[in-house]
Amino acid sequence: MKKYIAECLGTFVLTFLGCGTAMFLGCTTPAGVVGTAIAFGLAVVAMAYTIGGISGCHINPAITLGVALSGRMSWKEACGYWCGQIIGGIIAGACLLLVAKVVAAPDLTGALGSNGVANAGGVWGACLVEVIATFLFVLVVLGTTDPKTGAGNFAGLAIGLSLILIHLVCINLTGTSVNPARSIGPAIFAGGQALKDLWVFICAPLVGGALSALVWKGISCEKK
Repeated sequence: MKKYIAECLGTFVLTFLGCGTAMFLGCTTPAGVVGTAIAFGLAVVAMAYTIGGISGCHINPAITLGVALSGRMSWKEACGYWCGQIIGGIIAGACLLLVAKVVAAPDLTGALGSNGVANAGGVWGACLVEVIATFLFVLVVLGTTDPKTGAGNFAGLAIGLSLILIHLVCINLTGTSVNPARSIGPAIFAGGQALKDLWVFICAPLVGGALSALVWKGISCEKK
């Protein structure tokens, strides 16, 4: 149970700080894009060294899927992780809505930092972007956390930096999800088009996570 609570807390922190930065800093200027990317990356680094020893700090259903497909955890445990992550994302979405209602600063994203498909050319363009981005991100996670060839204590830093890079590329296309839980919370409370497009940011990252697990198993297997 402690692992699931840790995943809930970690996903809350990632979503609240990352999406909160997007909301109040904006993503229409280079400074806003860079600031938001750094916020998401630093949130991952902070949580990696906070709860990494408890749950491994997945805080992302796509990562959990990749880890489960790689045989590093049971599917029963993966379901517990998914529940914790989604709950954490939803709580963060509710808190973002509350903050937006209480403080005087406007939500510059207009939708609690949720994701969208319009700038990526529509649904299929957004799917392509998210599958590729999530594939790359989860591949880094699987590689740096590998028990035999991983980066050890530096894994959290490598993962956070890779997330910054992915956000720099994708923010102006989809808002960068690569994480269904991070997308679910804000979309539920933003409603409208963000909620209609939510399936893209659930399905595409999971596909990307599954592909990364298959590729990592292929390139990391030892010859007998």
